[in-house]
Order: sequence, then C-alpha cells, then structure tokens
Amino acid sequence: MVIAGITLGLVSFNAMPDERQVLQQEAQRIGLLLQMAREEAIVRNVPIAFEADGSRYRFLVRKDNRWEVLTQDDMLREREFKRAPLGLAIDPPLPGPALPLRLVFGREPVDKPFLLTMTYGDASVTLRADGIGHYVVD
Repeated sequence: MVIAGITLGLVSFNAMPDERQVLQQEAQRIGLLLQMAREEAIVRNVPIAFEADGSRYRFLVRKDNRWEVLTQDDMLREREFKRAPLGLAIDPPLPGPALPLRLVFGREPVDKPFLLTMTYGDASVTLRADGIGHYVVD
C-alpha cells in the first residue's frame, strides 16, 4: 500500500509541468497565433497587431485609422496567460512604452526579425521570429 502511494505521488508530481514547460507551451501557442495573424494581415490587406501586457494578450485590426479588438475571430480572440504576471521583452526594442507590447503585421510578406522573451519567476523562454513567417521557441 505504501509503495503504491509513493509511486502514485511520484507520477502525479511528474505529471505537473514546471514553469519552463508552461512558458514553452504558451510561447508555442503565441508563435502559431502570430503566424496566423501575419497571414491574415496579408490576406485581408489590412494591418493586424498583437498586443500583450503581463497578464493577457489580444489581436487588433486597423480600421478607419484606429485599432479595434478582434472579437469575431475565435482563434485570434483575447486570452489570459496561464501564468501571470509574465515579464515580456522584445529585441530589438519597439518605439513607445514597454507595455502593452504591440507587434504590427502589415500587408508585406517580409518583416523585421525579432526575439520575444517571456519570463515567469526563474523560468524564461524566447520566441524567435525570422521575418518571413517562421517562429521557433528556444
């Protein structure tokens, strides 16, 4: 009985992802969503932006010289980070305030590469964008 309890405890402890794994999954999800937003901007022929602060992220579309939150798109809807608050940093730095961080995807198929670093506690992951639509989590 004791051996079974210890084994079950170890299995359940190992089944819980650590902070880095959670960040990696979050970064992979964001990478896929950024790829989708970039493609939508090209197809719709209108700029689409990714906006994030330490607790949530969302996508916006440019209409009549103003940004509107995408509410009708189930994939590009507003979401909360699984672990919050997150530290967010982008390299090269964007002009303007640090938060909310805003990446804008235009109609062009090529953009500037960037690194988006997400941190929570001691864990950190980086999402690398190459400027032509590929996103890799390090």
